[in-house]
Amino acid sequence: MSEENWGNLPPCPFNKDIRADQSKTGSWRSIRPEINQGKCLKCGLCVTFCPEGVAEIIDRVLNIDYDYCKGCGICAEECPSHAIKMVSEVA
Repeated sequence: MSEENWGNLPPCPFNKDIRADQSKTGSWRSIRPEINQGKCLKCGLCVTFCPEGVAEIIDRVLNIDYDYCKGCGICAEECPSHAIKMVSEVA
């Protein structure tokens, strides 16, 4: 493809100027993290390792913003108390 044809292509959805918090991605997720708040140590490792920045601890409660969570499972893998497990989106 010649360079002059690139301008005819539609915009790429993975534009480097679009932040994750501006593009909801949770609709195509097949698994999601489920939190057992009783087991959660509030250590913040899930928050630290979440590549999308959708895990946060507010008032000593771990929250996941499912609108933007891609279901990668890194939070569950990093949780030392196994308070996060990945569950199917489909019942």
